[in-house]
Amino acid sequence: MIVLKATQDKVLAALQSVAGIVERRHTLPILANVLIRKTGGQLQLTTSDLEIQIRTTAELGGDEGNFTTTIGARKLIDILRTMPADQTVSLESSASKLVLKGGKSRFTLQSLPAEDFPLVQEAANFGPVFSVPQKTLKDLLSQVSFAMAVHDIRYYLNGILFVAEGKQLSLVATDGHRLAFSSATLDVEVPRQEVILPRKTVLEMQRLLSDAEGAIEMQFANNQAKFSFGGMEFVTKLVEGKFPDYNRVIPKNHKNTVTLGRAPLLASLQRTAILTSEKFKGVRLNIEPGTLRIASNNAEQEEAQDELDIDYGGDTIEIGFNVTYLIDALSNMDQDMVKIDLADSNSSALLTIPENASFKYVVMPMRI
Repeated sequence: MIVLKATQDKVLAALQSVAGIVERRHTLPILANVLIRKTGGQLQLTTSDLEIQIRTTAELGGDEGNFTTTIGARKLIDILRTMPADQTVSLESSASKLVLKGGKSRFTLQSLPAEDFPLVQEAANFGPVFSVPQKTLKDLLSQVSFAMAVHDIRYYLNGILFVAEGKQLSLVATDGHRLAFSSATLDVEVPRQEVILPRKTVLEMQRLLSDAEGAIEMQFANNQAKFSFGGMEFVTKLVEGKFPDYNRVIPKNHKNTVTLGRAPLLASLQRTAILTSEKFKGVRLNIEPGTLRIASNNAEQEEAQDELDIDYGGDTIEIGFNVTYLIDALSNMDQDMVKIDLADSNSSALLTIPENASFKYVVMPMRI
């Protein structure tokens, strides 16, 4: 039976959309495979790593009929990549093997039985469906994902908190030294739901979401989240645990405020960052009426100093920060201006966008 027959670019796009979560080495060999299910003229591709499952449906020609099998995902992609985009490729089943043909090339690949493929058990009681445009979610993720922890022992920090309440969807990420918060408006009212999406899920979602028109539908259960967009269905386990109360972390009514251009500040920080020591990425900020001085030094006793003219009339403050935390936030914003609220040299700083309450970034000071 001819399972699929289409041009290389179509087949490759469908495979790549699901293959991001496939691990090359896994305790279960079948998890390196993609589950192919043909129903009539429709082809369904499914991959899983036991925690995340991605499924896409595509029309890729071939014979009509019912057929299921699993085949090594990476190998199939590697072979397809070496063929021209307009090459017609076909996949045929013969006994327990699959034959991939394209032009004068022919590859016979081993398959594993579909019934051995461990599908994720979907939760029985998902909450109500709500949706946002794909681009909105993509932007929200990019505004907070850099602040996620990596391999933190507090496992609930290795991901992003999604909070849906009323008509607002908020995303929060923190690694204990900084916290990023971003929010968007929903089209329907939803009851309050809080879930923590794992780091791997977040990175995969960022890869798959596009700026294309079209909404992404979300549903949350106790231990699972489900996303549907652009012909794909994405089911993931959630991180258990209690996320810190982010409202307590976000400073209120700091009395000193400075608004300045994002690009000049970012450029200045990138310059001074060159002379910070590898281990200790500290920069000193001296803020006084009219001037912001940024300085750094390293173990070789080299020094960098930079000055920016600012519109400021508050207290004189000297405060130290990990320069990477400031650069991360500024390079993930696309606005022209940034507003910084400070209290004193021992309190955390709040970065926001002027006249816009949807993004907040809190960074702890460091002693220098």
